Amino acid sequence: MTETKIYVGLNDSETRAQRFETARYVSILKYVCSSYHIPFSFSFAQGGYIHENGEYTEEGTLVVSLIDVDKNIINEIAKDLCAFFHQESVLITEDRVRAYFINQPLKTLQENPCKEADNCERDNDE
Repeated sequence: MTETKIYVGLNDSETRAQRFETARYVSILKYVCSSYHIPFSFSFAQGGYIHENGEYTEEGTLVVSLIDVDKNIINEIAKDLCAFFHQESVLITEDRVRAYFINQPLKTLQENPCKEADNCERDNDE
């Protein structure tokens, strides 16, 4: 499987400053990704960027993680985010990953030998 990450800076490409609250960018990111009906997650990062003219800037960045999503959809999402966030460009990285799901139903308190977390003994491997 392939994990793709799209790095989208929050500073405007012309003003070099963040124009809106981070929550607004997150809302746009969620809307874009959900409109493509693909699973995604995101995180916030802080970093630096060198513009095409050589100017350096530091900015907040949203990092979208996508696993096993079609490359054409990834490119469309990247283009949308680049345009909506008014960016000079966005960065896409790809890595091979081993990914799988674990499914375990939640036990009820009657089935749980440890009814209160404070009364539970934890294994200590140290």
